[in-house]
Amino acid sequence: MSLTIGIVGLPNVGKSTLFNALSRQSVLAANFPFATIEPNVGIVPLPDKRLDTLKELVNAKQTVPATVSFVDIAGIIKGASTGEGMGNAFLANIREADAILLVTRAFENPDIIHVSGSIDPEADIETIQTELILADLQTLEKSISRLEKEARGDKEALPKLELAKTALDLLEKGKPLYHEFIDDAEKLQICNKEFGMMTAKPFIYVFNLNDATIEDDAKKAELTALVAPAQAIFINAEFESELVDLNEAEAKEMLALQGIEESGLDKIAKVGFETLGLQTYLTAGEKEVRAWTIHKGDTAPKAAGVIHTDFERGFIKAEIVSYDDLVELGSRAKAKEAGKLRLEGKEYIMQDGDVVEFKFNV
Repeated sequence: MSLTIGIVGLPNVGKSTLFNALSRQSVLAANFPFATIEPNVGIVPLPDKRLDTLKELVNAKQTVPATVSFVDIAGIIKGASTGEGMGNAFLANIREADAILLVTRAFENPDIIHVSGSIDPEADIETIQTELILADLQTLEKSISRLEKEARGDKEALPKLELAKTALDLLEKGKPLYHEFIDDAEKLQICNKEFGMMTAKPFIYVFNLNDATIEDDAKKAELTALVAPAQAIFINAEFESELVDLNEAEAKEMLALQGIEESGLDKIAKVGFETLGLQTYLTAGEKEVRAWTIHKGDTAPKAAGVIHTDFERGFIKAEIVSYDDLVELGSRAKAKEAGKLRLEGKEYIMQDGDVVEFKFNV
């Protein structure tokens, strides 16, 4: 399972600088709109200190972390949905994303132009969301036309047609679909997979601050309230881009000097997982220690299927020990002696940090 997050924002808000930091790539970050012409894609490892600990414990040759893919598109401006700037075509690059990371500038700097002429995070967020809503309206109108034709000869298409009309009404009222259908996973899935609605995806809000504003608690409280109940993440994209050029020890030292426990990049990856209800389980052998991405609530057979469909089809049982117990006891053999190694069947609900060995027969 691969998690993909689409990065959106107005021009010159720090999107490409953030992307450079996330992916350690060197895409063009320039002080003018549309420096990003083609979408940039970066595959970023999810920080997980458990992997290195397990690698030493089982003497594995390598570690393979879970990954997050980030897609950075051209800056969106007012009118993008109708072709302004680089146009609606670029929005298509994030239709397949699992979530949308909305980057908003929240710092003053006369040397970096703002496409609207002034720093106004609330107005910037409204501009982006409005353009996504307008783009969704165009897409949905086409879907409704198609479904109306299908429904004439197939009554099974009627529920989807009714959902499409409900979604259209909400969008026309300026309401993002994710907030309206948040308690109905089936509706969200249809809106995403079949209708291609960008506003049916969860939003992650990132505010780009500078040295002068990153410590401004009053400012951060104001911005947090602006996007509640969604979580606000505060970063200094320029600082983050400097961090990635350092080794781990140097990066930790720089974070400590700034009084920061965790980098903004780590926060983004973790919040992405939390927002989408994801977690990881672990496998540990001499060849490799690997983290596998699954949804919270997935059963053991479904988790096994992430490795290979044969594992799910021929699932017999799973030998499981929690990461904490394995590290404390030192080996699977000792965990078994202590009664911490469990045999779980098809109904077992996987937990984050389970260290698993699947038994299957096909």
